[in-house]
Amino acid sequence: MFVPASIVILVLIVFSVVYSGTAADAFDRLNSGITAGVGWWYVLAATGFVAFALYCGLSRIGNIKLGRDDEEPEFGVLSWFAMLFSAGMGIGLVFYGVAEPLSHYVTPPEAGGIDGQTDAAANQALELTLYHWGLHAWAIYVVIGLGLAYMTFRKGRPLSVRWILEPLLGRDRIEGWIGNVIDVVAIVGTLFGVATSLGFGIQQISAGLEYLGWIEVNNWVTILLIAGITALAIYSVVSGVSKGLRWLSNINMTLAALLALFVFLLGSTLFLLQSWVQNLGNYVQALPELMLRTAPFSDDGWAGAWTIFYWGWWISWAPFVGMFIARISRGRTIRQFVFGVLLAPTIVSTIWFTIFGDSAILRQRDEGDMLAADGSVDNNTSLFQLLGDYPLSTVTSVLAILVIIFFFVTSSDSGSLVIDMLSTGGKIETSKITRVYWSVVEGVAAAVLLLIGGSGSLTALQTMSIATAVPFSIIMVLACIAMLKAFHYDVATTPRYVRVQVREGGGAVTTEPTAAPRGGRQGRPGISATLAGLVPQRSLDHDISDGPDAPMVLAVHDLPQHAVNVHPESGEVTVAQNIHPEDPLGGETFETPEFEESAEAHERAIDPEKRKDADRDD
Repeated sequence: MFVPASIVILVLIVFSVVYSGTAADAFDRLNSGITAGVGWWYVLAATGFVAFALYCGLSRIGNIKLGRDDEEPEFGVLSWFAMLFSAGMGIGLVFYGVAEPLSHYVTPPEAGGIDGQTDAAANQALELTLYHWGLHAWAIYVVIGLGLAYMTFRKGRPLSVRWILEPLLGRDRIEGWIGNVIDVVAIVGTLFGVATSLGFGIQQISAGLEYLGWIEVNNWVTILLIAGITALAIYSVVSGVSKGLRWLSNINMTLAALLALFVFLLGSTLFLLQSWVQNLGNYVQALPELMLRTAPFSDDGWAGAWTIFYWGWWISWAPFVGMFIARISRGRTIRQFVFGVLLAPTIVSTIWFTIFGDSAILRQRDEGDMLAADGSVDNNTSLFQLLGDYPLSTVTSVLAILVIIFFFVTSSDSGSLVIDMLSTGGKIETSKITRVYWSVVEGVAAAVLLLIGGSGSLTALQTMSIATAVPFSIIMVLACIAMLKAFHYDVATTPRYVRVQVREGGGAVTTEPTAAPRGGRQGRPGISATLAGLVPQRSLDHDISDGPDAPMVLAVHDLPQHAVNVHPESGEVTVAQNIHPEDPLGGETFETPEFEESAEAHERAIDPEKRKDADRDD
């Protein structure tokens, strides 16, 4: 997949450069066309992904293990939640933490029928922000992450998007040109999704440095910043210091938390606590109305600039974030996966946007100095404007710039790794040269979109995200159908174990019928006639050595009602043959390295000697 994906990406970049003279207008027209043409599809699909995630988490599907049935989670609960928190943090939160709630407060959507800069607008601003960064965003990631984790760690498939559709399309198609197309679409979408985030980061870094009076932003400064930070990402890739990258991520999370804590403690702390509780309530209350809003009678372009862009952005990031959360969730049940992934990052987002968004809205209401000269919100400088009103504003502004740089480096490094894995068919160990290649391509794509977009660079970034995500959104819908087929077969064929208490006066349990109660039928001792037909003969003929109430453990399969016949007189139960659905995976489990690793980990867990050997090796 390396060559075809590279060709598609480079053609898009060259096309943008060649037509750079009219690129800004072209992106505006394309943005409007996509919003009008597929905006409804994005809204419907994103809400459908929420329904899919909740169904999988709440139904019996939730009991399925993302790994072998007897496999334990690879990470403890606290470590797992911490890593989910890290997935919930990124350049986007820093870029939009102040800008988005403030924008919705100043210029609310027409469809809401609320005037700007009012109390109602302040409440709605956080509702809309959390709608974009809450359950819908993470349900999109659940679809890909859950599919990858299930197919890789339970069914042994390579860690590649194409295999998620195997239950629907079959192995032959997945290993053919259709599977190739799926992976190419995933690669292109992921690259431009990461490039969009990098573009936002560069815009904010350069704006922050200019706000501090250290530089004057121009095209050369933008190029140098992208080149410098991409070079850091390349160094991380080449050095292979995975521990160093993990430490960098932990430091970055700490810095982001310190920045939020600084604003929380030195700002209106009590106001923010009250706001957070109210924001949670408002979000839950507004969600049913927002989740299917397409605003067909509005022409303010709000939906395209915000909701449609976000759904496209999240979809383009889905292979990237999905692969990360899949890798850290092996051994957990689908129910744990769904609610952990949905709730943990959503809670982080509510806290982050409450601290920065409500602080900005409060300052605009009290001081009126958070807007640009034309009355609009400057996405690039609004964070630094807010920090400028606090003590040590220069220090905190530099801290914010460092957080963005670190996110840039980790996103570029991790993004290039994921794209490289997709381009090599799901290989875990990939060449450093190809990782460097993808890091460079990400930086070039971000630079091109920023430079040719000019004053409309934000529109260029948004448009490329939602455009490249259109085909992948179709793949994700098909993935939901495919996964439901696999899950339903898994549920139908995996036995549940129940313990039956047999009460008898002592001695051996016999299977001779006992006298029936008056007006009733004869049955086995202590067992209802219906259950008697389901209990194996050998289970009833055992000797009770532990007393008269010794339990029996039975493996039970749920049967469809039409497959079970009960004789009206004897109560004998017969079951039709071939009642289980056809296995959509053909009964095959591949012995991939990921699947073998899970087996080895399980053997170490149950064998003390192997566990000691593994500890010595570590």
